[in-house]
Amino acid sequence: MIQILKTWILKLMINSVKIFLFVFLSSITVAKAAPDINARTAILIDYQSGKVLFELQPDHSIHPASMTKIMTAIIAFDYLAKEIISLDDMVTISEKAWRMSQAGYSSMFIMVNDQISIENLLKGIIIASGNDACVALAEGIAGTEENFVSLMNEKAKEIGMTSTNFANTSGINNPYNYSTVRDIALMSKYLIKNYPDYYEYFKETEFTWDRTGGNPITQSNRNSLLFKNIGVDGIKTGHLVVEEYSLASSIKKKRRRLIAVGSGFKSTSSRTKESRKLLTWGLTNTETFEISQKKKTLFQVKTWLGKEALTNGYTKEDVYVTINKKDLRGFDVFLEYSGPIKAPISKDEKIALIKIYNKKELIKTVPVYAADKVKKINFFLSLLSSFNYMIWGDA
Repeated sequence: MIQILKTWILKLMINSVKIFLFVFLSSITVAKAAPDINARTAILIDYQSGKVLFELQPDHSIHPASMTKIMTAIIAFDYLAKEIISLDDMVTISEKAWRMSQAGYSSMFIMVNDQISIENLLKGIIIASGNDACVALAEGIAGTEENFVSLMNEKAKEIGMTSTNFANTSGINNPYNYSTVRDIALMSKYLIKNYPDYYEYFKETEFTWDRTGGNPITQSNRNSLLFKNIGVDGIKTGHLVVEEYSLASSIKKKRRRLIAVGSGFKSTSSRTKESRKLLTWGLTNTETFEISQKKKTLFQVKTWLGKEALTNGYTKEDVYVTINKKDLRGFDVFLEYSGPIKAPISKDEKIALIKIYNKKELIKTVPVYAADKVKKINFFLSLLSSFNYMIWGDA
């Protein structure tokens, strides 16, 4: 409703404006029932919209095993981004770090007093899953592994991982190192969103370390999905006897990305097969639409008595919606506002709403804000415009 200009001149009623933005109908695929995943716990989320597409006891507590190393890498990436450390910085290997390579765990095979760069340690962690490299990196950044673990837990709280506690940097057996697949998915999304360049390490299929006292050793990435040529580019495997096999994986197809996390797989082949099944099901049966990019996508709104007839609106957040393909015909998006919007309009003033419906049910409402300031025309022009509207219905 436009407010009264001058009660003794004109009373003007303008109805709410609802602009249909789009309904996108791709070729309709008959949606299949949720897959039967052979795991103890699992989750599948859409990266852009955050929508949970599949869940199987997603809040069941697990020991994350080597998926812990995702957070170990995130802390290093934080320090790299702040330029506290650099990839070329050298770390002197302690006896504690070396002993990890002698204890039968997955290792990079470092030696006491080796000088190893931050970048090589990161590759040893991400690609070779080296527990020795985790301890070395932690000591190089925070002085001790215990100090580094404190940083990991602080970051977990920052990200919103409400059911997680880290007790070490590698994920080796410790009852106080626990999480959920929901939290691991949240952590994985944080990694990809905030460190896309460093995330490139996670798709490398092998790492060669020119170790001291022996021939160079080449180790393959344990994530077998990387070798399937289906668009998977991460993230991290895990294995503990008590937890069996686990995997955080991500697939990218064109502009779309999904993240799957599962734990309690019976074997390495099972975690590969079941994770692939889950990712494939998500891509086949759901679709994600970009409605608005934060402060980039502009929506035109009509103005009343403004020096410009139209003004642009923007959203303060990225807006994506994920829909089951069977529901595409019921998917509607509207730009709704009471207007035309009376000038003056302040920059960043809320001027409209994006309303998203699925089968006529409102599923999301997003405010739209004025991208520019709109000044009001002078009194005589406003008077003329008002009478023009009364006579011709053309504001």
